Amino acid sequence: MVISQMADIIHLLPDSIANQIAAGEVVQRPASVVKELLENSIDAGCKAIQLIVKDGGKTSIQVVDDGIGMSETDARLCFERHATSKIKEAADLYSIRTMGFRGEALASIAAVAEVELRTRRLSDEVGSMVQVGGSEIVAQQPVSCPVGSTLTVKNLFYNVPARRKFLKSNSVELKHIISEFQHVALAFPEISMSLSHNGSEIYKLAPSNLKQRIVNLFGKSISSQLVDCVAETSIVAISGYIGKPESARKSPGEQFFFVNGRFMKSPFLHKAVVNAYNRLLPANSIPSYFIYFRVDPGSIDVNIHPTKTEVKFEDDGAVWQIVHAAVREALGKFAVAPSIDFSSDPGFSIPHFPKDSPVELPEIELNPNFNPFEDEGARFAQRTREHNFTPQQPVKGWEQLYQDVNPNFNFEPKQTAVQTFASKGFDDSVAENTGRFFQIKGKYIITAVKSGMLVVDQKRAHERILYEQFYKNLNLEKNVAQRELYPQTIELNPQDFETIITNQENFLRLGLDISNLNHNTISINSLPGNTRITDPALFLENLLAIINENEALPFDSAKEKIALSMAKAAAVGYGKRLSESEMQEVVDQLFACREPNYTADGKKTIALIEMSEFEKWLK
Repeated sequence: MVISQMADIIHLLPDSIANQIAAGEVVQRPASVVKELLENSIDAGCKAIQLIVKDGGKTSIQVVDDGIGMSETDARLCFERHATSKIKEAADLYSIRTMGFRGEALASIAAVAEVELRTRRLSDEVGSMVQVGGSEIVAQQPVSCPVGSTLTVKNLFYNVPARRKFLKSNSVELKHIISEFQHVALAFPEISMSLSHNGSEIYKLAPSNLKQRIVNLFGKSISSQLVDCVAETSIVAISGYIGKPESARKSPGEQFFFVNGRFMKSPFLHKAVVNAYNRLLPANSIPSYFIYFRVDPGSIDVNIHPTKTEVKFEDDGAVWQIVHAAVREALGKFAVAPSIDFSSDPGFSIPHFPKDSPVELPEIELNPNFNPFEDEGARFAQRTREHNFTPQQPVKGWEQLYQDVNPNFNFEPKQTAVQTFASKGFDDSVAENTGRFFQIKGKYIITAVKSGMLVVDQKRAHERILYEQFYKNLNLEKNVAQRELYPQTIELNPQDFETIITNQENFLRLGLDISNLNHNTISINSLPGNTRITDPALFLENLLAIINENEALPFDSAKEKIALSMAKAAAVGYGKRLSESEMQEVVDQLFACREPNYTADGKKTIALIEMSEFEKWLK
């Protein structure tokens, strides 16, 4: 028996392929590159950072800082894998105070992009320029450049077409870049930072305190919504701000945790914050918070994920309780004694009186003719005489307004809703409806039918009606719009602003006309017709929330969810008193829908109480 010898099948991968595989863990999209480059600039001790992006980071990402710079050797060595100045031995992993430390960032970026580094130290007369493409050194030479580093990343994933194909649109990628920029800007408010995209400046942040940095990032309106949140314990020290309950939004976006200056994601601690707002938040709303943790580096582990956005605490349960208690205490203080920011109101002043100035008693005015027991009619006559009131003379010639009216015009009654009921599968006996509608507690519409009583949930019914209208309009080129007499102006954060600008044509199809006024500010000029939208800002917020949740889908693929969200935002709410004609109109339109029995999300809109049920109750 002869056993054939097979060739060895295990072999070492080339460095270029190994680097591309490693890059998949670190570089997932342009925002990943931005994160790593900004953190390197922070570690370099810079005081100012410029971030310049083109085409959502796909074409070019450039970071300019005024840090300590690098020598010629370091400029070449920094592109090697596991090359770092942050740690020297394994024990250093448990006392990390820098942002980057794995030594994989630049090597991973250089494996999937074309990279150019220009850097100079203060002690050097000339700087160094290094060009890398696909992990290969293309060029290295002396160059004239300012102190600090300028790193340019071009054509991301140029050598990995499959990865580049799965990148999202420029607007979506830009939103992720803005998020990473915000993380660094909030962690280091003392550093000057700027962000521009395709030549347009999005942010220009001067050094400031934390609260001013938050205002500069998210708009002036957030200033009055922030409440101090502070706690000092032997385990962790907490500082920062939380938002007032009324400022909560439907979609996430202003929720930040930082540990020793490092942004982190923690659904576990997020739940601690949300639970502290128990019974204070509107339904399906998320509060804003900017919470900073200071802990001993030895009591946390930041090396559990390549992106370094997850942090493991030594005692997660204790931290959860501390966060929950700190937020509850902050909310309690706000409820009892709202905080006053004296620096934000320049008009607030305390009157000053000279030390030796005489004190004057206030003058008291009395009406000697006042009689509380005087007849009301007499008082009215007195006020009439005092104001020289004369009754208005009747208008002459009013009959001419109605000369052209046909006296034989026949006003036919509107078709009752019960005629529609029968066509929708109800018993024919429903046709004997009395035609009277009643409202209970501003929530239910009641009408009597021969077989019993019909109950309609007015909000759910209106949601079904509007859903079918909006969904139909989304398939049209343009919807009927209702022009606003006084257009409402709204200030948005950059992510929402970018979403609106990108989907401006799609909004027009809904009848929503939005114009760009200036930096992150829009004007709502018209709203979808045939709707009772009382709060355009809330309507737009709900619409943005559903678009952000489905950003991976094209607009046409998310039509149903968008129509449902718009219907929920525009539907008449509970507690709204309706006239009998309005109630009849709601019922008529409901039974003209394709599916009147349920809302688009499967909730019942109507209920029929049979006469036999009434008879059981009265036995």
